[in-house]
Amino acid sequence: MQQPVPDFTLPASNGSNVRLSDFRGKKVVIYFYPKDMTPGCTKESCEFRDYNGQFASLNTEVIGISPDDLASHDQFIAEHQLPFLLLSDVSQNVCQQFGVWKLREREGRQFYGVERFTFLIDEQGVLVREWRAVQVDGHVAEVLEAVKQQ
Repeated sequence: MQQPVPDFTLPASNGSNVRLSDFRGKKVVIYFYPKDMTPGCTKESCEFRDYNGQFASLNTEVIGISPDDLASHDQFIAEHQLPFLLLSDVSQNVCQQFGVWKLREREGRQFYGVERFTFLIDEQGVLVREWRAVQVDGHVAEVLEAVKQQ
């Protein structure tokens, strides 16, 4: 049996505090990404931007979450004309709730950070699909297809 996703509240790029439950009645795509302005995260965010109208036509809200602060999100949105909310999880509490805060390794150095994951939540707030350890190429189109099937 599928369970509702626990509600959370995070500061958003529009200056408000956003709760997941604010979006009941819509599908929600939440994509967690490691860092604003990095090549993979920029490519993924811009693809979500480019498909945003199609998601909106399917009653679906796209939300990006990273541990970056709101000032970083504001710059990222301005530079890439992102039309959806970015939420700031500087405490990593929501990242941990969703299991995306992981021990990672780069160039022989270990550190904790966000692993790229995407979650599709239905109109009642129930998780219906997840993508783990996402590869950016083709990912957003795959998520859109999953939304169409809901």
